[in-house]
Amino acid sequence: MEHKFEQISPHILIMHAEHATDRPVLAAITGERRTLLMDAGASPAHAGLFREELERRGCRLPDMLVLTHWHWDHSFGTGAWGIPAIAHKETAEALAALSGRGWSDEAMAELVQAGTISEDSAQHIRLEYGDSREVNVREPDIVFTGRITIDLGGVTCVLTHVGGDHSADSCVLYVQEDKVLFLGDALGPSIYGGPYKYSSTGFLRLLEITYGFGAEWFVESHGIPMNEPDFRADLAPWERLARLVDVFGHNRERVVLEMKNYLKLEELPRDLLQGVDYFMAGPK
Repeated sequence: MEHKFEQISPHILIMHAEHATDRPVLAAITGERRTLLMDAGASPAHAGLFREELERRGCRLPDMLVLTHWHWDHSFGTGAWGIPAIAHKETAEALAALSGRGWSDEAMAELVQAGTISEDSAQHIRLEYGDSREVNVREPDIVFTGRITIDLGGVTCVLTHVGGDHSADSCVLYVQEDKVLFLGDALGPSIYGGPYKYSSTGFLRLLEITYGFGAEWFVESHGIPMNEPDFRADLAPWERLARLVDVFGHNRERVVLEMKNYLKLEELPRDLLQGVDYFMAGPK
């Protein structure tokens, strides 16, 4: 598998997302005095690849890390770094509940049944860890609520709790000097404990928060970095969809008709039809 790394701004190197096992973006943000890691990775193997690249480039290795939310692909690599981890209070609670558990097929089936993870996540964990499945869930060292500011020396990072459908503990990380906003999976639908779903009002609230940072670049954890014009253009149909659901509720036919008119299309693209289903499954 080819692993892609990219210097996306003066202080930020990222490891791009890899979809085979749902590995998210990892980022090293380097200031004059210390380096901050954004998300720990899905496993020690994932973490190790990024560490090797940082060493190869002669970058300062991370002194601390932050978690955007508790989901396994973002947090299960924490122990491999051996550095202080910072996370929201709800992230810490979710990881504490998983700490010390076994991860056999039977144990994961129980977590799927309870709605803690999905069958897709269980399958990705099998692929990421193999049959031995030695998973070390490490709880964070520093817990915050609201927001926390981290000074790296000439580089200021602000980690803000935003919540949302995807995970109630979701946080976003804004690197002020580089004007880069890491969104984690905050704009994604709910994926655990039932069908994928969105709250239209919640989605619009998150979009308002997202645009309020004044960022010039946006990085979603399972996507590619986008500049502001491209990001707004990419999200515009989803914003319109959410606003239509706010107006017409769960009248699926009317929402689809209005979206077709808005986009001037005879049929909606597959991803937007899927989006309609997510909003229809959300709160009424």
